[in-house]
Amino acid sequence: MNKIAVIDYGMGNLHSVAKALEHVGRELDEQVEVVVTADANVIAGADRVIFPGVGAIRDCMAEILRLDVDQIVKDAIQSKPVLAICVGMQALMNTSEENGGVECLGFLDGEVRYFGDDLRDTDGLRLKVPHMGWNQVSQTIDHPLWKDVPDNSRFYFVHSYYVQTQQRGMVTGTANYSNDFVATLADNNIFAVQFHPEKSQAVGLTLLRNFLLWDGTV
Repeated sequence: MNKIAVIDYGMGNLHSVAKALEHVGRELDEQVEVVVTADANVIAGADRVIFPGVGAIRDCMAEILRLDVDQIVKDAIQSKPVLAICVGMQALMNTSEENGGVECLGFLDGEVRYFGDDLRDTDGLRLKVPHMGWNQVSQTIDHPLWKDVPDNSRFYFVHSYYVQTQQRGMVTGTANYSNDFVATLADNNIFAVQFHPEKSQAVGLTLLRNFLLWDGTV
């Protein structure tokens, strides 16, 4: 049995992620149990962990700390594959500019920056913020979660803030919205994505399939 815990702290597309994982499990013809939970013992007993998130980082961090999810995530990344999604990815960093500045978990080295109020494309046309919709992801490092995902595949994004890091070795994928930004990060058994794989059709399901098969090594 491949048991996946989706951490529930009230801030994420939990059930759509769970349904996508169950769908992938059926396609693999593998016994997959997906549990949406904030129970530390249940998460500790899972084989893999999903750390999702949507909404404002201030609210997310408040719930993460109130429910001791910070310790749950810290324990998970010591021992098993972890996939962080959207604000879950941002929460792993040191700080965020959102909501006037918020301290994040600091499990990965980097900051979360605002796209800006006057964002322009290469033709000088104004770009809307939040960045919402499909965008290409350029794979910068080979990784098991990229297996069978063509380079420059399009994934679905919804965000106004993006990760910036000096640790270039962690960056596994980039996208462009006026400027290049970090789309995916990896650090040992952590893989983090700014986009929503559960909303990204075939390539998103392929990435989730790879996560179900990933043992956490690169």
